[in-house]
Amino acid sequence: MTAPQDWDTVYAGETPAPWDIGRPQPAFVRLADSGLLRGRLLDAGCGTGEHALLAAAHGAEVTGADISPRAVERARGKAAERGIAARFEVADALNLGELGLTFDTVIDSGLFHVFDDASRPRYAASLASVLVPGGICYLMCFSDRQPGELGPRRVRQDELRAAFSDGWTVTGITADTFAINPLLGATTAQAWLAVIRRT
Repeated sequence: MTAPQDWDTVYAGETPAPWDIGRPQPAFVRLADSGLLRGRLLDAGCGTGEHALLAAAHGAEVTGADISPRAVERARGKAAERGIAARFEVADALNLGELGLTFDTVIDSGLFHVFDDASRPRYAASLASVLVPGGICYLMCFSDRQPGELGPRRVRQDELRAAFSDGWTVTGITADTFAINPLLGATTAQAWLAVIRRT
């Protein structure tokens, strides 16, 4: 996993990171509008907080967690500016139990694909440690359908299923797209949106 200071560096520049588009991803807006971002909700790898704030605006009791103190500071600032109640904590996604909280719903927009093979099962176990049995994880990651090599590591459907094979049921994986800043020469990137239930 990348060191915390490396992620802080990403959020330090004037130019936003490709994934930091200043609004929620359309896929998560659809989930929120369908009433699926509810209950006690964790945004794992929340970045500057757009998805956490989306869920909170739809009535969820939200905690956003990110390893970057700078990202968490920005998320807290957005919450204050918008008058939205949401909690943001600096935390390692591989050790979410240290939050001392449990959740009904987890969302992951672009975090899973940063982990190497050894870290993926650790991440799934970390999520399982805070998600109640029967709880749902909505996970969107970079897809192997994306051409070229620029950007994050591509993820295959079978890799998602393998990472969440112990204590989880993958109820669906559908093709979707990330909206991205046009820094990489495009405005969208191919993604998988997985719905994964904690058993």
